[in-house]
Amino acid sequence: MTDLHVVDATSEHVADIVAVIHHAFAARRVLDPPSTALSENAATVGAAVEKHGGLLVLIDGAPAGAVLFEVEGEVLNLRRVSVDPRHQARGVASAMVGCAEEVAVRRGLARVRLVARVELPDTVEFWRRRGYSVVERQDHNLIHAKAMPIERTVPTAEDMRAIAAELAGQLRAGDVLVLSGDLGAGKTTFTQGLGAGLKVRGDITSPTFVISRVHPSLVGGPALVHVDAYRLGGFAELDDLDLDASLDDAVTVVEWGHGLAEALAPDRLDVVVTRGDDDTDETRQLRITPVGPRWAASGVRVSVLEKN
Repeated sequence: MTDLHVVDATSEHVADIVAVIHHAFAARRVLDPPSTALSENAATVGAAVEKHGGLLVLIDGAPAGAVLFEVEGEVLNLRRVSVDPRHQARGVASAMVGCAEEVAVRRGLARVRLVARVELPDTVEFWRRRGYSVVERQDHNLIHAKAMPIERTVPTAEDMRAIAAELAGQLRAGDVLVLSGDLGAGKTTFTQGLGAGLKVRGDITSPTFVISRVHPSLVGGPALVHVDAYRLGGFAELDDLDLDASLDDAVTVVEWGHGLAEALAPDRLDVVVTRGDDDTDETRQLRITPVGPRWAASGVRVSVLEKN
């Protein structure tokens, strides 16, 4: 069995990281203009590790992969993403990227970003499968990005509404939110906060018996379309609601939408609210996962209950 470990890079790992970068980039076909990766040395890598950090992958104790970090505002840039050719097709890159995303979340950063060359379609496809979107092109470089999920422990219903109200300030017409969670977990409470933040008309309650409600804006902004998919038998029934007619002009929230509403738009926010085992405990776990290029380009920010 392969013994694969991903470790935080330190000064002790600099020589191994340089070796991995050189092995990886030397094995790639020559590009025009060529990569500057082979110019990396102990001094440049050591400075990068000291300032921003990085990761080293070890297989059976041998260096197999490496990545350097660069923090820019709320973005974690991945540099010199490298896998030693002797360790290709062993999950090194996926493990490394997954750990890099965990680092971004742990540091409270909104997005992960990197550059991939357009002449390397296999590399571009790898990032696509990992959920990264192309947000910009600069000559031969494709700028890929992915927005990081937000997780909060939410003590009260008012806190849940406050988070959603803050999120509403980042929404625009055409945005879709897919809400999941057990009965009574707080999906409608979250939607009430969105409505308050969007300044829409009408009390927001569970639309179970009417399937969907439209709440027009009071301030000239997008309406809020509130859908409950609990009793829908599949996407065909969701499609029968003709949400496409209002999708571009409204913010659409679909409760119980997991497995159904993802097809409504390539960009969405997946919101999961989880309750504890004790029915008397109001505390909820909230996870907001941005999906698609719209959020990859901007990320999502929630300061309510943010860890300092």
